[in-house]
Amino acid sequence: MFIPFDDLSNDARVWIYPASRPFTETESAAIAQKLEAFITQWTAHGASLNASFSLPYNRFIVIALDENTQAASGCSIDASVRIIQELENTYDVTLLDKMNVSFKQGEFITYKPLLDFKEMVKNKSVTENTVVFNHLVLYKGEFLSQWEVPAKDSWHARYF
Repeated sequence: MFIPFDDLSNDARVWIYPASRPFTETESAAIAQKLEAFITQWTAHGASLNASFSLPYNRFIVIALDENTQAASGCSIDASVRIIQELENTYDVTLLDKMNVSFKQGEFITYKPLLDFKEMVKNKSVTENTVVFNHLVLYKGEFLSQWEVPAKDSWHARYF
């Protein structure tokens, strides 16, 4: 069952998919329609899942699930990955490559392979204070407070 993102509790499980490029407003609207339709029928072992999504910066897809009412199953997680794969194919965008880093450079969001990010650290193009997107957060509360942080406060700190 689709629930507005803001109405989910802070202990809702989240999955974050960074896009290799920003979505246009038209793409974001179409993606929102597809995700709402998917979430409306999303189930685990026949039980409806209370879930939602967010599209921060028109650059990320965040799927959130209230596991207090019904936990995800392997099949339901597979179904969510399939919809992300479908979006990748439809919009010619990378969403599932976990070897990339998203970070802010001024008001812009940059998406780079991890090796390029490490090189930028070495060249001091990014610093410990560069705002990075920590896609390792697991829960909505962490997403709200620890997703967009200085590199020194995330797993990226190991490269400085």
